[in-house]
Amino acid sequence: MNDYRLIALDIDGTLTNSQKKISPPTKEALLDIQSQGYIVVIATGRPTGGVRELADELELDKFGSYVLSFNGGNITNWKTKEVIYREELPKDTIPDLYKFAVSNGFGIITYENDTIIAGTDINKYMQIESDITKLPIKKVDNFTEYVNFPCTKCLISGEPEQIENAEKELKKHYNSLLNIFRSEPFFLEIMPKGIDKAHSLLKLLTSLGLTAEQMICCGDGFNDISMIEVAGLGVAMENAQELVKEAADYVTKSNDDNGILHVINKFMR
Repeated sequence: MNDYRLIALDIDGTLTNSQKKISPPTKEALLDIQSQGYIVVIATGRPTGGVRELADELELDKFGSYVLSFNGGNITNWKTKEVIYREELPKDTIPDLYKFAVSNGFGIITYENDTIIAGTDINKYMQIESDITKLPIKKVDNFTEYVNFPCTKCLISGEPEQIENAEKELKKHYNSLLNIFRSEPFFLEIMPKGIDKAHSLLKLLTSLGLTAEQMICCGDGFNDISMIEVAGLGVAMENAQELVKEAADYVTKSNDDNGILHVINKFMR
């Protein structure tokens, strides 16, 4: 019998179906395994505030489970709401990123508590981020002065072709300082260097006295590959990108066919 103690789940395309909902049988299974002492970790690129609804639905607070947000930039103990791990963008990069966004006609946002902070006029892509996370957007007049708090992520948005070029340009400029990648064709994520889901999950495991062998990680996107590769059992969804399936030990059913429930039944019950 495998000694799995923790399951880490990406949200979109993994935990939730095409309607962005957790299916009732999957929810029931996740509540059940937590009641038996298993740890559930939501591991997402979303900001912490954009996970609250799902984390509460799965009663992570009751069972002392965790939320890993900002692609690993932040880990929160959902019972105590204590941030047990955080990485921040170097403060002096914010003005440069803002200047770059404005001069190229891109949108730029960051996150403060449960609000999206916009430094530019709100474009349709920033609106998509607001819709996905269910967080309101607040436009501020002086972004670089306003953002004087610890900032884990900036998101630059614009037309896909231009964002692809922007990724190359910023990577060239910030290669050793920042982690820069496209999470969608129109979203360019700017994160602290060396941060990904695997890096932060390993920190969490150490604090819990567990090993990577005791962890199951499930995902569908490129930003899930790192945690899928490091897990004792790395699981790709049937609807995952091909590269993600190649990195996985096991391919489960799709997010619309209770893929996570299938994993729980097969490996944790």
